[in-house]
Amino acid sequence: MQKGKIGVTTENIFPIIKKFLYSDHEIFLRELVSNAVDATQKLKTVISTESIEGNFDHLKIKVLLDKEKKTLTISDKGIGMTHEEIENYINQIAFSSAGEFLEKYKDKKEAIIGHFGLGFYSSFMVSERVDIYSKSYKKDEKAIKWSCDGSPEYSMEEIEKDEFGTDIVLHIAEDSKEFLEENRIHELLRKYCKFLPVEIAFGEETEYKDGKETPTGKDKIINETKPAWRRKPADLKDEDYRKFYVDLYPVHDEPLFNIHLNVDYPFNLTGILYFPKIKKNIDIQKNKIQLYSNQVFVTDSVEGIVPEFLTLLHGVIDSPDIPLNVSRSYLQSDSNVKKISGHITKKVADRLNDIFKKDRKEFEKKWDNLKLFINYGILTDEKFFDKASKFYLFKNTDGTYFTFEEYKKLIESNQTDKDKNLIYLYASKLEEQYSFIENAKNKAYDVLLLDGDLDSHIINKLEQKFEKSRFSRVDADVVEKLIQKEENLESNLTQEEQEEFSPVFKSVLGNNFNVSFETLKEDSAPIIITQNEFMRRMKDMAELSGGGTPYYGNMPDSFNFVVNSNHPLIKKVKEEKDIALKDKIENINAEIIPLDSEKMDLEKSKEGKKEEEILQADKDKLEDVNKKIEDLKGNKNEFISKYGKENKLVSQLIDLALISNNMLKGKALDKFVKRSLEIMK
Repeated sequence: MQKGKIGVTTENIFPIIKKFLYSDHEIFLRELVSNAVDATQKLKTVISTESIEGNFDHLKIKVLLDKEKKTLTISDKGIGMTHEEIENYINQIAFSSAGEFLEKYKDKKEAIIGHFGLGFYSSFMVSERVDIYSKSYKKDEKAIKWSCDGSPEYSMEEIEKDEFGTDIVLHIAEDSKEFLEENRIHELLRKYCKFLPVEIAFGEETEYKDGKETPTGKDKIINETKPAWRRKPADLKDEDYRKFYVDLYPVHDEPLFNIHLNVDYPFNLTGILYFPKIKKNIDIQKNKIQLYSNQVFVTDSVEGIVPEFLTLLHGVIDSPDIPLNVSRSYLQSDSNVKKISGHITKKVADRLNDIFKKDRKEFEKKWDNLKLFINYGILTDEKFFDKASKFYLFKNTDGTYFTFEEYKKLIESNQTDKDKNLIYLYASKLEEQYSFIENAKNKAYDVLLLDGDLDSHIINKLEQKFEKSRFSRVDADVVEKLIQKEENLESNLTQEEQEEFSPVFKSVLGNNFNVSFETLKEDSAPIIITQNEFMRRMKDMAELSGGGTPYYGNMPDSFNFVVNSNHPLIKKVKEEKDIALKDKIENINAEIIPLDSEKMDLEKSKEGKKEEEILQADKDKLEDVNKKIEDLKGNKNEFISKYGKENKLVSQLIDLALISNNMLKGKALDKFVKRSLEIMK
């Protein structure tokens, strides 16, 4: 028996391994099974070039669990190791010093194994002792047993072993008993080794017999050695792609379609990406892409590794150019990963464009499910926007789809304002904004339906990209002002009349409404409620971003209450108000007129004088006159407001406007119904 110390210049490598990799200690199984796969594939290569005796038809790796002996064994029938190879590959680990090692890799704990070839030594994270039984395929080589208890000291001796290959026996440590549970090992094998290219056996197949599950004596193979992404697209049918998707995501809806990646230059890349039916909540859909390196699972947390919008896709990406054991920060800065990321973006865009060009009707059917994904891509990746502009679709309120160019041609003759800006009208809620949509259609305007989660952000993006263009929601203003033409409509009421008439409506509405008067057609609505486009859009974006723009997000809703001064019912309310309050209004106005005249004289006397040259008596007099005028106007507003509150027609007109905007509910709606019945008696 040979005894010795592992060739490391640190006093003890194993505590370092445990310290750095403890949080990822489950990867020991991935490392050992991956080594077994390498050994098996090397043997297959040797068999193809050399004449070797033996039956190699069913090479497989076995994972054996013995809970009683507290051992976990990874056994392969691969190339095996000679005494000399164990000396070179197991007994020699070269580090200059523990201090330098710790300092250099203190922030890159995931990089240790892959960088230094320490895959085998990850076994000591969970083992108190590890034994290797190995026999090389080389003729006349003796089988070797190697054993180590987690210190640099090891033992080696020749043994008898019938078949070549390697058995690694882990004597599981007390603090790692979880790895003696069958379910835990099965979970890890399915996670890391599900698609490895050599069969991996763990446990026995069972069948239901005589009312119970009975072992069949056949090995249970836990992996698919030839997954769909490793096969040629020409050899796969739609059903194969669907089946693979179900294997990956058993509880998800069927995907819309897929992209098969197969690149060998300037880097190696294979994979299948699926477009899922994306839900409204983006976060639920993320981290569904599985990243592999030569069919070995690396991670399913690909944010920051692939473009952000691609995290909404599902599927598999596999590349030997992606390091197996690295931190995400390493992947993000790796040049190969960046090239792969850019290529995938291009392939996704090209695939979408191909589908659009080959079968536009089918593309339109899937558009509503695709839209959120494409919007996300446009907002987060400038290059993707340039490509997506070829196949991006607008949908109008009639359900018709248009490309950017098609829609521009449709509306440019009728929806260009007096300043030569093209106005894109849109609705965000088809039912609630129905009356506004109809008003726009009556003027031969077309209205887009932009009701998605990201549409408020997309609008801003498109306004930046489209020349001399602006988006306006149909309820942002009265239809006559949504697209300002050359004609300049003026109100039939003077400014003084508007100020005097406003309290009639303000008394009922409250502070969230700004009352204004417009001269509209007689057959237009008597009262229209609109929302400022800029403020509403900012609030929508703040709400979607979770308070990212708190200034707008915290502001109360503000609505414009537009009174159609040409409508017969509004004229009727004004005439009745003038008659009912004629004497009171005339009396107050009679008091205000001389005060206004005195105010004008006092202000005229100030002209051309510096502040210090104005007599204090004149300043006091002007302040007193202003206060009297304000008090009189306040008194006038009070009895006009009282009249408005008591006027059933005013309340009825206001409630009708609120109902058309889906803003009348609860007690207020109940009052409206009862008032309506009273009016109809």
